[in-house]
Amino acid sequence: MTRKDGLLALLVVVAWGLNFVVIKVGLHSMPPLMLAGLRFLLVAFPALLVVARPKVPLSLLLGYGLTISFGQFAFLFCAINFGMPAGLASLVLQAQAFFTIILGAFVFRERLQLKQVAGITLAVFGVLVLVEGSLSGQHVALLGFMLTLAAALSWACGNIFNKKIMQLPQPPAIMSLVVWSALVPIVPFFVASLIFDGPAVMLQSLVSLDVTTVLSLVYLAFIATIVGYGIWGTLLGRYETWRVAPLSLLVPVVGLASAALLLGETLSVLQLLGALLIMAGLYINVFGFRVRRAARA
Repeated sequence: MTRKDGLLALLVVVAWGLNFVVIKVGLHSMPPLMLAGLRFLLVAFPALLVVARPKVPLSLLLGYGLTISFGQFAFLFCAINFGMPAGLASLVLQAQAFFTIILGAFVFRERLQLKQVAGITLAVFGVLVLVEGSLSGQHVALLGFMLTLAAALSWACGNIFNKKIMQLPQPPAIMSLVVWSALVPIVPFFVASLIFDGPAVMLQSLVSLDVTTVLSLVYLAFIATIVGYGIWGTLLGRYETWRVAPLSLLVPVVGLASAALLLGETLSVLQLLGALLIMAGLYINVFGFRVRRAARA
């Protein structure tokens, strides 16, 4: 990977890591489901006027949009709104990697490798330690953890639809899929907000819209989604997957660091231990036991 592309990859990682802090800030004056709906509205318009529609069966496009867009962000935004720390959310959401592996084993009959079993086991233990450390310190409600894990599961389901789409005879461009699938969750988000928040709350959040919320929406829609996925998709098309994908392990590192610096979030010793176990599980899942093998060599 060239130095320029390496810097672009790190730029995306930083943008995605900061994404969780921006969500927390945006939720200060707007209900979560409405904020998410406006995000995808901005992703879809006006981009779909210049991006060609992907040649994808409607069932796959709906499945992708309802899982990776609606399900993931409905649960994630609500989790952060209910008190889930932004930094921890960026870490726990990475459980999608393990959910994807398990779903792939059932849907595509993919065989689990030893490193994947070891990584999943270690990460699950880390989540349990993280939950225990958070609840004992009364930092996080159990609801926040469960909603974040539900977001991770939704993301994993979206990954399954994404793989089915990419296995089509003529797979679409990543940006085409991102922009047009953004149409799918807009109505569900606004309907869900209407049911759970009510029209009065929705109207008030629009009337009292401030610069901070507007900037948060712009960041979530254009920087984190359109620019982020555009660069990432280009890099995946230019280089081998193993060169690009592991860099996403830095996203929770940026998420935890930015939440600590910008929001003043802190981790207890037990929470830090749980976070390290999850990161170790993610590392083993991607790289296996290369450190041990290198030491033997």
